[in-house]
Amino acid sequence: MSRSYFGTDGIRGTVGAAPMTPEVVLRLGYAAGKVLAGRDGQHPAVLIGKDTRISGYMIEAALEAGLSAAGIDVLLCGPLPTPGVAYLTRALRLSAGIVISASHNPYPDNGIKFFSGDGYKLPDAVEAEIERALDAPMGCNEAASLGRARRIDDAQGRYVEFCKSTFPGELDLKGMRIVVDCAQGAAYDVAPHVFHELGADVVPIGVAPDGVNINQAFGATSPQTLLDEVKRQHADLGLALDGDGDRLVIADREGRLYDGDQLLYAIVKHRAAANRIAGVAGTLMTNLGFEQALARMQLPFARARVGDRYVLELLREKGWQLGGENSGHIICLDKHTTGDGIISALQVLTAMRERGRTLAELTADLVMLPQVLLNVEVPRGFDWKQHAAIAAAQSRAERSLEGRGRVLLRPSGTEPVLRVMVEGEPREAIDAAAREIAAAVRQATGT
Repeated sequence: MSRSYFGTDGIRGTVGAAPMTPEVVLRLGYAAGKVLAGRDGQHPAVLIGKDTRISGYMIEAALEAGLSAAGIDVLLCGPLPTPGVAYLTRALRLSAGIVISASHNPYPDNGIKFFSGDGYKLPDAVEAEIERALDAPMGCNEAASLGRARRIDDAQGRYVEFCKSTFPGELDLKGMRIVVDCAQGAAYDVAPHVFHELGADVVPIGVAPDGVNINQAFGATSPQTLLDEVKRQHADLGLALDGDGDRLVIADREGRLYDGDQLLYAIVKHRAAANRIAGVAGTLMTNLGFEQALARMQLPFARARVGDRYVLELLREKGWQLGGENSGHIICLDKHTTGDGIISALQVLTAMRERGRTLAELTADLVMLPQVLLNVEVPRGFDWKQHAAIAAAQSRAERSLEGRGRVLLRPSGTEPVLRVMVEGEPREAIDAAAREIAAAVRQATGT
């Protein structure tokens, strides 16, 4: 599908520039409302949640106005992790859920993503329908047909209880000291409560959002803060979420950092010991060592395009339950309809508690291949495949690996960059190959 507004994870951009302007967001609310009204009958209701960016107030108000003008009732829940909005949308039998967040991006950016009434990401066909409506002139219902708005005061508490329900009732976290880093983001008033109420001694960090410090030196994209705090607190584990709470990295007391591939492996290995697993989904970025480890366990594995929505689509297509990305998005469809950092952490902790093993022990037989990832700034719409010098550099890198690794070039779905990934051994060789490809890209773009 050709997209003018929607990317791989909704609509995203720098606030003050299209599409993140009050005018465009107002029209988006109206367009989405008209599409939903046409699909769900009279007076559908929509939930709006957000992270802690200061721009969330403006975007929330514009969305609310547009939806109301289209005759849609709006429920506002304030700061809540993305998967919390997905859960409440389903639990309250609403027509859709909307999240205002740019996830792991810095605070000047923001975004808007949609969930359908069943708690899954909005299908491509519905996004395309909204895009078509967005290009049409905006109108307004007559006063008697406008939507109403109200706040949900217990949204955080409902979501805390839902997260806790995914942890076995016969287990607890007593005796564990856990650092919980909320990235100054949407999970700041949720995640610490979940782990505390399950019995852990919780050290919360990244829980003082001020509108502009989201993801700044805290969270899954800045794990050194977590590593330092785990060491300082003599904690058993550290959990770091990102700004909207749907991705996870974990640090242990020995200073090891575990990414999404390693955490997903711990969950898969634990479940495979007790139940048959039909298969596991990853992405083009999933480490080759993960795939090789699953092959040794005789578990089917398939790769989706990068993006948790594509992992989810692959899981539903194949009827599988477990999948994820090395960035820390992990999907357990028997627990939730979308990736959830808190629930992912609880599944890892379940494996540790039930097996009586540390995370290092659970992942000891997973041998990760070195992976180098370089982000090269490119003009929007840049097609690297049209440049012979880039293709030649890629071919040389692939030959140098002699079948013992992978080379991947892909444009980001959220930023104007081309991601250059080289995976294999030895480290020096993949470093050199990645730098050569990046240099060819910079030369082609004149940067």
